Amino acid sequence: MTAASCCVAWLVAACFAQEASGHAALKSKVFVVHHPKATEAFKARHEIVKAMVQQGLTNVAGQSSVDAAWRTFVSARDTVGIKVYSAPGALSGTRKEVVEAVVQGLLAAGLPGSNIIIWDKHGLDLQHAGFSEMGQRLGVRVRASQEAGYDYNAYYESPIIGNLVWGDLDFGRGSEYMGRKSYFTRLVSRELTKIINISPLLNHNGAGVCGNLYSLAIGAVDNASRFEWNSERLAQAVPEIYATEWLSDKVVLNITDALICQYEGGERTLLHYSLTPNELWISKDPVALDTLGTIEVSKHGHRQEGSQRRRAGTLYENAALLELGQNDTNNIEVLRLEVFTTPVAGLQGS
Repeated sequence: MTAASCCVAWLVAACFAQEASGHAALKSKVFVVHHPKATEAFKARHEIVKAMVQQGLTNVAGQSSVDAAWRTFVSARDTVGIKVYSAPGALSGTRKEVVEAVVQGLLAAGLPGSNIIIWDKHGLDLQHAGFSEMGQRLGVRVRASQEAGYDYNAYYESPIIGNLVWGDLDFGRGSEYMGRKSYFTRLVSRELTKIINISPLLNHNGAGVCGNLYSLAIGAVDNASRFEWNSERLAQAVPEIYATEWLSDKVVLNITDALICQYEGGERTLLHYSLTPNELWISKDPVALDTLGTIEVSKHGHRQEGSQRRRAGTLYENAALLELGQNDTNNIEVLRLEVFTTPVAGLQGS
């Protein structure tokens, strides 16, 4: 199965299906967990973050205990990949305190450490962000999707031809048709059975945010630079890549790390363009999270033109048409939870 050649027809059919159904869309729930002291001097406080993860998790799962909540998403037989966004580093990328809280919860719920993989595209990014050290300390694996290699039998095909670089599977093969495929890493095509997405609240000029859709889709394939410099290409490719069996079928939980909101800078740490909401946003719906994230960073950003924000919105409109989630804020229910002490678990606000 290739994932993408007929997507335009798919989108048109989805539009007609939505119009014909006449049924109101089901609302997606987003749990926003807040603690006023979750960060100090832009650094996350582990015990508080752990309590926030537990509070959000039990609510989104509808369970009264943390272990039971985790077991609604994964089993001890699963190989779970925790997708992080590590390129901006420890302060502006996915924060390791959030990931550590998730790993500890999975271990406590009975998942073997060998079945947990923290991953992103490049090994050096993971190392510099502190994830390699964390993996050794917690007894879980840390893998780079590029270094794991790519799978000839799992790919996204697009007529847009890319300039292949070293590391891309088709690099150096010399055919006129090379560069039209983006191959999936073997991590997602052959190894992972479940994926938990943890992305920062960080701006991206093309995608709006370096969020759950963008981070996973671009991090899982090679030959992705052909989409990066054109918002229209990105708006089509990211939802289509995410919608494949190798990604969307395996994602069970999405977390937006909104402890810090960096509204300028993308993959660079620019703390003078940052706020500290001290929040974690947790949902089964990645589109809802990224839609809210795009709205939030656009409130504060000074460099994004209105046309850029509109193009970013097209990405989430396309994702909604592919039934990946809700992009209409009228169909997103935000449930706010306050955490004042640790540890905290159990149902509130559901």
